[in-house]
Amino acid sequence: MYDAIAQYFTHLIYGYYPYLAGTVFLLGSLLRFDHGQYTWKTGSSQMLSSKNMRLGSNLFHIGIIVIFFGHLVGMLTPHWVYAPFLHAGTKQLIAIVVGGIAGAMCLVGGAMLLHRRIFNPRVRQTSTFMDTLILGMIVFQAGLGMVTIIFSLGHMDGEMMLTLSSWAQSIVFFSGGAADYMQEVSWIYKLHIFLGLTIILLFPFSRLVHVWSVPFGYVTRRYQLVRRRA
Repeated sequence: MYDAIAQYFTHLIYGYYPYLAGTVFLLGSLLRFDHGQYTWKTGSSQMLSSKNMRLGSNLFHIGIIVIFFGHLVGMLTPHWVYAPFLHAGTKQLIAIVVGGIAGAMCLVGGAMLLHRRIFNPRVRQTSTFMDTLILGMIVFQAGLGMVTIIFSLGHMDGEMMLTLSSWAQSIVFFSGGAADYMQEVSWIYKLHIFLGLTIILLFPFSRLVHVWSVPFGYVTRRYQLVRRRA
């Protein structure tokens, strides 16, 4: 009976929930952009209080960007692409080192921003419940990621990484049977993935939507000439 219930929830959370979260993520972002453009902003509070803002923000953003692209490339790159020149265990070691540094940056920077948002009266007054909730979830998620490193050190053969990659690729490429890969996975990885999916689900309802509006155009735009008055 217990095994049947556990299997049911495994298929529900790791087989169907990713598609629910992904659908809400995409359609919710599109609808908010179409109907709520005045809310499509970072909601920066730097003008209210700049103390520790720059350090915390830089650590947080650099860390989370490295983590995002690291997960994207690491989880969605098929094993056969890198197998001829890179062992799975070596790849896992690289992921632990790079991910550990980026995770520590994200955790420290995020904790600084969260402390500021909760305990700075001016910032707290201009923050919504979702602002605090989503930042707290990201900080907790970064902490969980750091804990998974401890578990990963216990099996450096790369098998767990390959299992999680197979799950992610099954979800993204619609190959089916994704939840089967998660049956024997440790609880810490399951919790980490579940929380990550929940953040994706809440993405359109938070200020995280400003990620879609990264100003890449600044890199290629022409210089502006500013002249002094005569």
